[in-house]
Amino acid sequence: MLNVRNPRTGQNDYTISPLAKEELIPICHQLRQGQLLWHAQGIDGRIRALQAWKNAIKKYEIELVEAISKDTGRKSESILEVQLMGNTIDRWCGIAKDFFHTNQKKKSSIPFIDIEQDVVPFALVGVISPWNFPLLLSIIDTIPALLAGCAVIVKPSEVTPRFIKVMRKTIEEIPELTKVFTYIEGEGKTGADMVELVDLVCFTGSVATGRKVYQSAATHFIPAFLELGGKDPALVFEGAAINQATSALLWGSVVNAGQSCLSIERIYVQDTIYEEFIELLVKKTNNLKFAYPNYESGQIGPIISDKQAIIIQDHLEDAYQKGAKSLTGGKIEHLGGGIYCFPTVLVNVNHSMKIMTEETFGPIMPIMSFKTKEEAIALANSTVFGLSGAVFAKNNEEAIAIGKQIQGGAISINECALTAVVHEGEKNSFKASGLGGTRMGAGAIRRFMRQKAFLIKNQAINSPWWF
Repeated sequence: MLNVRNPRTGQNDYTISPLAKEELIPICHQLRQGQLLWHAQGIDGRIRALQAWKNAIKKYEIELVEAISKDTGRKSESILEVQLMGNTIDRWCGIAKDFFHTNQKKKSSIPFIDIEQDVVPFALVGVISPWNFPLLLSIIDTIPALLAGCAVIVKPSEVTPRFIKVMRKTIEEIPELTKVFTYIEGEGKTGADMVELVDLVCFTGSVATGRKVYQSAATHFIPAFLELGGKDPALVFEGAAINQATSALLWGSVVNAGQSCLSIERIYVQDTIYEEFIELLVKKTNNLKFAYPNYESGQIGPIISDKQAIIIQDHLEDAYQKGAKSLTGGKIEHLGGGIYCFPTVLVNVNHSMKIMTEETFGPIMPIMSFKTKEEAIALANSTVFGLSGAVFAKNNEEAIAIGKQIQGGAISINECALTAVVHEGEKNSFKASGLGGTRMGAGAIRRFMRQKAFLIKNQAINSPWWF
């Protein structure tokens, strides 16, 4: 049994039973057996099953929200996670229908040879998901994999496992899904065992653990799709709408208490507007409140993982020792057993500090000034990460021109953190932020299938290359 901490009370009030490898083996075998029929029923049958699952999720919506709220210590984001499920399923079903119903036949460069394309799904996909958005990040790879015709086994983080039981209830409502889709409880070792038993693995989490997953996948010769850490920069240039930029960046930096891979973790502001920007951001930040003692008391929930709180504290202390100054917040606070951090505007920062180079994953807004466009771009790119970023400028054309020079997969233009709400744009992770194909658009489904070509001779003639 493994104890689970409640992020609002600090108490261990839940337990899970991680599966041993010998327990995982028959589960994976059964899922593989079910996958044969799941694939054979075609895309229309798979869409019908997922639409039925959408209704089952709606049926258990209240239970899901309650479970995720206990997992994470926050309410509004948990409601959003559950409510987005229906739209997410509809969007993927629409993409999949178009993807599979396109004409796959074509002529080759040789007149008497035709080509017929086919796709073959990987039998069993393993998904290892993180604790910051337990539901949404457990299904972001799962739904396209199921639509591709794969069976899927999901191991969410042991930090936020309470929602697993409710998800199993929703799956059990759909007989076709029970044979090809399941959630399991487990810790790090469970995930490591699972990688050895699947045909493809999707992992969302830290760079350190991602490296281990990738090494194991390479050993077992299976594909690995990794969405890892970020240190997303935002660049704010003279001429940008400062009022809108400060509101956008406040949300993009501290929503979910900054516990998101797409959070803005560094802000660079042109020196001519720096003071005005800081003054307005501080004013808006001070209007926020902790969601304590109740969920409805404010906007900023607790730090979900106590281990992450240690990292946030370490980054702040390192910054203070090197001359940084906080204008709001600035420290870890303990309220009712929960660990909180008020949104922190941090100035006098530089790239010798961890707060500017390592993933903090907290509601911290370190801000540096710059003089030239070239300097801003160099600062934005001076990181091992390349997940996302944002550019605010006087117009979209200027912002896009700058965004093209930023090493990241998704650059929000005159907004920030748009990958939270816009899911159609196909993108890749750059540098240490991950590996593998896009999670968005038709390409996300293609990841879960191997291409197969039938090369068809259409005339009974002698081929010129024969002996």
